[in-house]
Amino acid sequence: MPETQARRQLHGRVAAFSVLAPVGSFAGKGELRVLRASAVADGIELVCGYEAYERAT
Repeated sequence: MPETQARRQLHGRVAAFSVLAPVGSFAGKGELRVLRASAVADGIELVCGYEAYERAT
């Protein structure tokens, strides 16, 4: 699910947000998507990642 759609559906209950990325210098390409959503004490934790990554030069 796209990250923006997830945030809209969660109505501000996102307590933590992180983006997974490969080790090294990479730029995310494409849409930012939710990889995992977990319940935490303050709301929902979203872990997201891009559809693809390109090595930054």
